[in-house]
Amino acid sequence: MAAIAPGASEIPTPDKAADAAREIVFSVRHLWKVFGPKAERIPDDASVADLSAQELREQTGCTAAVRDVSFDVHKGEVFVVMGLSGSGKSTLVRCLTRLIEPTSGDLEMDGEDVRAMDGATLRELRRRRASMVFQHFGLLPHRTVLDNVAYGLEIQGMGKAERRAKAAEVVEKVGLAGLEKRRPGQLSGGQQQRVGLARALAVDPEVLLFDEPFSALDPLIRRDMQEEVIRLHQDEGRTMVFITHDLAEALLVGDRIALMRDGKIVQLGTPEEIVGSPADDYVRDFVRDVPREQVLTVRRAMRPAEDGEADQGPALTPDTLISDAIEAVARSGAARVVDDGRCLGIVDHACLLDVVARIDRGRDEVTTA
Repeated sequence: MAAIAPGASEIPTPDKAADAAREIVFSVRHLWKVFGPKAERIPDDASVADLSAQELREQTGCTAAVRDVSFDVHKGEVFVVMGLSGSGKSTLVRCLTRLIEPTSGDLEMDGEDVRAMDGATLRELRRRRASMVFQHFGLLPHRTVLDNVAYGLEIQGMGKAERRAKAAEVVEKVGLAGLEKRRPGQLSGGQQQRVGLARALAVDPEVLLFDEPFSALDPLIRRDMQEEVIRLHQDEGRTMVFITHDLAEALLVGDRIALMRDGKIVQLGTPEEIVGSPADDYVRDFVRDVPREQVLTVRRAMRPAEDGEADQGPALTPDTLISDAIEAVARSGAARVVDDGRCLGIVDHACLLDVVARIDRGRDEVTTA
């Protein structure tokens, strides 16, 4: 299970050995953001530690938008911060680059203390190292697509010819080739969001920070943009922090998901961990309607191989979804090996039917094989 107790750092477990070895981009420990009178006293006041959000407001006049949060963002991953309105997700991500000033806690990027950065260093971080993509595009209406995309490079002091050449490359990368001379008012919502994405990419940041970038788009365009983010991540391996209130979006784009409620992270884990092993009733309700066979993998359905079975083929990878495994076994009419260079187990009609039956019975925990 991937739960994190309030105030605790993320604790590596055996199946997270690879994560533990990966380079850390953002390291966050015991981070608080409190709004209200004498806000700086709240994090160290043990008498209010167990108060609900409402009780804290009533007793102190303060709101703890981010409450004793700890996590790491690893290089090359898509880290999703998800929660309902008012959960603290947008405040948390704005704290990463101090667009909102944290009240207390430790915050590092690439080992550097972000909270200790002076104004010039902080501006450099925002301009070159961590770019934000907002829900509201903030495009300059009098500038063309190309010049909007080149704007961040202009701020950095890059020459006109060089920045326009760089912007043209990025415009093509996000699927806007041929629209370089149009102005924002001549574009659809999806095209405008692609301009916003291209503008962020143009400065070649180490991290892209997405603040609910697609929530204002219609469903079809939204799906196109989600797939664009996935494609860019696969092509470039760029680190991304992605805020959303939409569980389906989080499950689609995220390598790991931090689910927030009332300023706290109530569970942090992979999509499979969140859906297959919810930490509490709140998470359980959140994921109740998710088609589990489209999120859970054969790791949770396979059985040990018997004599001679390890030589059967072709093999499935351990990341194969249960829904895809069902199709593969039905098509071949035979059991399939689960293999990552060695035989991990077997999936066949019986074990797949068993896991589907448990899913259909509404079981919230599916035992890992």
